[in-house]
Amino acid sequence: MAGDRRATMGNMIAQRDIEKVYPADAYSVVGFAGTAGIGMEMTRLFQLELEHYEKIEGTLLTLDGKANRLASMIRGNLGAAMQGLAVLPLFAGFDLDAADPVSAGRIFTYDVTGGPYEERGFSGIGSGSIFARGALKKLWRPGLAVEQAVRVAVEALYDAADDDSATGGPDLTRRIFPIVMLATAEGTSRLPDEQIGALAEAIVAERTDSPSGGSRP
Repeated sequence: MAGDRRATMGNMIAQRDIEKVYPADAYSVVGFAGTAGIGMEMTRLFQLELEHYEKIEGTLLTLDGKANRLASMIRGNLGAAMQGLAVLPLFAGFDLDAADPVSAGRIFTYDVTGGPYEERGFSGIGSGSIFARGALKKLWRPGLAVEQAVRVAVEALYDAADDDSATGGPDLTRRIFPIVMLATAEGTSRLPDEQIGALAEAIVAERTDSPSGGSRP
């Protein structure tokens, strides 16, 4: 899961280095789009509830259980969402109960009422998602290696930032780059800024020669 770093307030940039992607627990990650304050608070509460469940029950909640718990939290924010303070998460994780490790990676999106929808292959949320998903349709394919998948995610964010003013692209001057997190059988991890920065610089250099294309993995 990858997220840009821009937060906006109307037509102004409110923050350039906000974090929109977090580990939910040892095997899942969560990101959000929408009202930043509510999104961060919901994420912290979600992390706390999963940690509390693990301590009380002595085991992790199933991936479906985590997705359903997040759905109920979104539903609880419906009143605020109807007043314009909506937040929509993107939830993904490695399903330890999956019979086939190839299909163990699962992605969930939600509507404003908390309805969970399992996606296939890839997904995106937020104002720039229409452009990111368009890029993902061309770049993503089953069986990508980790390095290839990370590049695809960063390229999709680049394309989103190219057309959506509320999505921040790689900031080479301030050294602000997308956050990229992995959820695998070994657990969740955040890739180092140095690695993502080097990748972002390579993509920007390639787009200098081919603004609409870039290389393909």
